[in-house]
Amino acid sequence: MTAEIISAFMQKNIFLNSAILEELLKIKTEKELLDAAFRTEKKQVPLFFNNSMIDAFFLQKEEKPCVCVLKSYNEEPKKREVSHFVSYMRARYELLSEILMNRLDLQGAISIKRAIEKKTMEKTCLVAMVFAKEETKNGNLCLTLEDPSGVMKAIVKKDNKKTFEAASDLTMDEVIGVNGSCNGSVLFVNDLVLPDIPVAEFKKGPDEVYAAFISDIHTGSKMFLKDEFLKFVNWLNGDIGTEEQKSEAMKIKYLFIAGDLVDGVGIYPDQDTELEIKDIFKQYAECARYLSMIRKDISIIVCGGNHDALRLSEPQPILDKNYAAPLYAIPNLTIVSNPSMVNIHGVKGFPGFNVLMYHGYSFDYYISTVDTIRLNGGYDRADLVMKHLLQKRHLSPTHGSTLHIPDDKTDPLVIDKVPDIFITGHIHKSAVSNYKSTTLISGSCWQSKTNFQEKVGHNPEPARVPIVNLKTREVKVIKFMT
Repeated sequence: MTAEIISAFMQKNIFLNSAILEELLKIKTEKELLDAAFRTEKKQVPLFFNNSMIDAFFLQKEEKPCVCVLKSYNEEPKKREVSHFVSYMRARYELLSEILMNRLDLQGAISIKRAIEKKTMEKTCLVAMVFAKEETKNGNLCLTLEDPSGVMKAIVKKDNKKTFEAASDLTMDEVIGVNGSCNGSVLFVNDLVLPDIPVAEFKKGPDEVYAAFISDIHTGSKMFLKDEFLKFVNWLNGDIGTEEQKSEAMKIKYLFIAGDLVDGVGIYPDQDTELEIKDIFKQYAECARYLSMIRKDISIIVCGGNHDALRLSEPQPILDKNYAAPLYAIPNLTIVSNPSMVNIHGVKGFPGFNVLMYHGYSFDYYISTVDTIRLNGGYDRADLVMKHLLQKRHLSPTHGSTLHIPDDKTDPLVIDKVPDIFITGHIHKSAVSNYKSTTLISGSCWQSKTNFQEKVGHNPEPARVPIVNLKTREVKVIKFMT
């Protein structure tokens, strides 16, 4: 810090003696700085301050951006038994049930066992997991619901349009609240209650600081867009762009990268024909080379994805140091699990922003399964998938939507804490939206269209970077490919 302050003043041809430097290191406010200038003038010390010097001084005194990891999976590997799956699903039910039971419209909820004991048609509400869903011959929906006490059928009639539409989007294994009338053998549903996130104040920061969000770099691929990524790095460093663009870039203090840092090896058949770098160690070294070019006052937060050197089963732990050692050598880079929750920019009097990171491997399932997503844009509308998962309060509510590692104590994929910002990747297409008090961001990619994407009809939008003004919560998408 001492050397940085001396350098800042020397650039303005101002030289400090040890006494003045010692006094400067104690200064915390602009007023104190100006008072120091007045004192030095009275002592006839050859020191003066102007506005540019004040700015330079406080730029050097500025603390590093605050990054606090709230949730990152780090459990040691262990053998899984059948009992772990049972405990895992029970833990999920209990976590989501607790969220639902706080809803006013579920006060007085009873167990399925007690509902079955009813002899006459009575109003009933309960919290249950969806075991099965099928259409009846009359066009109604029949849900099979379960909780720790038992199993029962629930009918959603097609003429109850709002509830019927909500029920049509239900997938297996999600936990819901149900209001209706029950005669013991069957529950006739009036309303469905999703865990959902609450309506809250749209949080805004105290100062104009920006956070940038990207994903899917895919270093090592022949389709990796080197020129565009370097252009992005140079912009971050304030080396290119108009004066306004440079000024904006210098306000960025946080960079989130939501998985697939490298293209990996053996991820899909014949991948080797599409690799420029066929060694996983060299892929991470090359990725680290690019990220190390970014100026050091930007905090970089990264998680893995399905192309990284990790297990596919979620949650994915942090990147293995044996493979990704060069990333660990970058001093301003923090590695977290997939998913994870990170708090940024917490300062005195302000709690900071909670950022939920998830690569998005479950997205493929929900894009193909949920009609309101599939029929309204599919892969072009990552924001609809993110909204869907927030409503379910789970990143992969259906057991078959992604591979799971069962935890016998909790479900790490439950969204127990409401995020201010939700960042994902995987589908290679940028999307920005808001849902209640949460900003939804799907990262773009830095890879041109692959043969696989061509076959399945994906249309990636590479080299697009959403940046969020933490003071206003406005989002701007900057394009680095013309």
